[in-house]
Amino acid sequence: MLWIALALLVAGTIFDLRRREIPNWIPLSLCALAVGATMLHVSPRGWSALALGGALGLAIGIAFFALGAFGGGDVKVIAALGALTGPAGLMSLLFYVAIAGGALAAVALVRGRREIAYAPAIALGFAMFTIARGLR
Repeated sequence: MLWIALALLVAGTIFDLRRREIPNWIPLSLCALAVGATMLHVSPRGWSALALGGALGLAIGIAFFALGAFGGGDVKVIAALGALTGPAGLMSLLFYVAIAGGALAAVALVRGRREIAYAPAIALGFAMFTIARGLR
């Protein structure tokens, strides 16, 4: 399940780097993955964790959007990942996303750029999160 999510995030990264836009089918596919995993009992989390994680991801994403740190696609992806990981998993995931985002921002500053596409940081953070969780 997490490998599928990572593949979708890599696709989102490619789109974000090329077009500075994440197509809606990527967060929708992540949401469908979360719903499917919950329906088939593949995910150890239940429906309440799916809903709370999605709502928390949306709230955090909107806050970062309001600050100008996220684009709309980033908000949708974080909300979908919240639904996939649940609220506790989302907080751990955001820790890794922040580390990846800080590293990518430092590289961008060294290269003389002030803005970065954030989907790569989300994908790298999700990869670190997945590795930390033991590739479950």
